[in-house]
Order: sequence, then C-alpha cells, then structure tokens
Amino acid sequence: MKKRFILYVVLLAMALSVFGGCSSGSEETKLQVTFGEAGWDSMKFHNAVAMYISEVAYDIEVKEVSGTTAVTYGALLSGDIQVFMEIWTENLATYDDDIATGKIRELSINYGDNKQGLYVPRYVIEGDEERGIEAAAPELKTVEDLKNYSDVFTDPEDTSKGRIYGAISGWEADKVLRSKYTYYGLDESYNYMDPGSDAALSAAISAAYERGEPIVAYYWEPAWLTGKYDLVLLEDAPYDESLYRDGKCAYPSVSVTVCVNSDFYETAPELCEFLSNYKTSSALTSEALSHMQDTGATSEEMVIWFLTTYDELLDQWLPEDKAGLVRESLAS
Repeated sequence: MKKRFILYVVLLAMALSVFGGCSSGSEETKLQVTFGEAGWDSMKFHNAVAMYISEVAYDIEVKEVSGTTAVTYGALLSGDIQVFMEIWTENLATYDDDIATGKIRELSINYGDNKQGLYVPRYVIEGDEERGIEAAAPELKTVEDLKNYSDVFTDPEDTSKGRIYGAISGWEADKVLRSKYTYYGLDESYNYMDPGSDAALSAAISAAYERGEPIVAYYWEPAWLTGKYDLVLLEDAPYDESLYRDGKCAYPSVSVTVCVNSDFYETAPELCEFLSNYKTSSALTSEALSHMQDTGATSEEMVIWFLTTYDELLDQWLPEDKAGLVRESLAS
C-alpha cells in the first residue's frame, strides 16, 4: 500500500507538471505589445488601427502607454515600449544615430505629405456666397502679404493691430514662427498670441470659422481641424535648411515613420511585416480625425469606419489570410 501510495503521488505530480507546463507555455506564446502614445490625435488614431489589427489578425495582446515625446521615445529605445506608429523624425535630434546604432528599427514611412504653417479660412480670400461672406483679403497669398491685411485680422484686445495665433510655447515650431514674425516685419502691425495649448488653439480657429470671421493662425496637417474646415496654408519661400530657423522659408514636410525597438523586431517578424507595409497619408489621417470629431465616435468605432471605408488598405498591408480575419471581425 505504501509503495502504491508513493507511486500515485509521483504520477500525480508528473501530471500536474505536464498540465502546468502546457498552461505556462500557452501564456508565454501570447505576445504582448506596448504602443507608445506621445499626446497628439493622429498618433492615437494610427495606434488604434494598428492595435485593432494586431489583436484580430495576429492574436496579440496590446496596450498603449501615454507620455511626453521624450519619455515615450526613451521607453522605445529601452524596450519598455515596442512600437511607435508616428515618429516625426525632424523633431528628434538623436533619431538618425539611434537608427544607425541599432537601438530602433525604421519599418516604414507612415506618411510624408504633412504640412504646417500659417493658415486662414478660404472664405477670407475667396469669400463664400452660400454663407454670405465677402472676400476680405482677395490678394492674400503669402505670409509676407499679411502686412497688408492687419486691419482684417484685428486683435480684439488691441484694435490698433492685427492678431496672429502662434504655435504652442515650447515647440520648435513656435521658435521658428516667432523668427518669421519679426523677419517679415509682422511685429510692427500684429500682436503674436500664444494660445497656450493645442485645445485652445483649435478652439479659437473653430469658433472663428463657425462664425465666418477672419483669423490667421498656426496649425498643421494632419489634424481633425484641417480635415473638417477649408483652410488655406499661406505660401512662403521654399524650404531651405540654412534659412529655416531664422524664419526665412517654409516649414518642411517631415517623414513620419513607423519604428520598433530592435530587439522586438527579432521576436515578432509577422507583426513587423504588417508594420513595414503600413502606409497612409496626411489627407486620410485628417479625414479620419474629422470623422471622429463630427460623430463623437469611439476609437474602435472610428477604426471600424476607417477600415470599412478604405477596405483596399487591408490588401496593401496584410497577407490574404490576415486580411480575411480583419474583414470577418469588421462584419461581425
């Protein structure tokens, strides 16, 4: 009896070990991926799309970690974050070195047709017959032309001058725009308004547009605001790196890339193949953000709308079987 009891215990222990090992192995094979979110809407959108596909097509457990650009990019370098869907390459001084030394791996250019600068509503230049708005600045084409129209963009707190809504304090774009403001002599007839935040800046532009009032303000594409409203980017001298920081030329278009931590690239080749094919455009991104703003859609609802509306992207991004899994999920 004693021997039988010992044998029973040994067999039970072996069985538990086998089942426990199977359970542990199953959990280990479920890949967990963290996406970085550095605080702007377009990055949140692309994260939502890529995370949805990662879950549905690749059975991956995903999460998103938010923080400043410096903090989240640092986490990408260390491997605490595995995926960045939007790296504005010109804004990170160490980017090229980090690629060269193998700390991160660039997989694709998400889009490279982005823009930024000073915008005015189209009705300011061309009028809008349907809204009963006459053109207030019909010859306005360039940033320098603003000198002739300070009376159109009157500062409500100082009616002797116009008002330019600038970029967000602390951004590189703000430093450049302040240089541009003095280079073109706009400081003589305009006050430079620091909006304080993206939310305050977009609120000022949106309120003026809805009322049909003139406004000149810094903004960028892609964004929900430039997707929703008909805004005109004022022309400037062609971009020249040697002139840029002195405000003497246009802002450059920046390659916005998809990158992963280099160690992660080796452990998730299938997912990285999808991310290598991931390409969109500024126009598509703005349209998606505008749709979300207008409808109040959740992130998942926006993703479903976007991937259903632009179904052809699935064939460009994914193998046939993976694209089929996503379509099945969208239809359910």
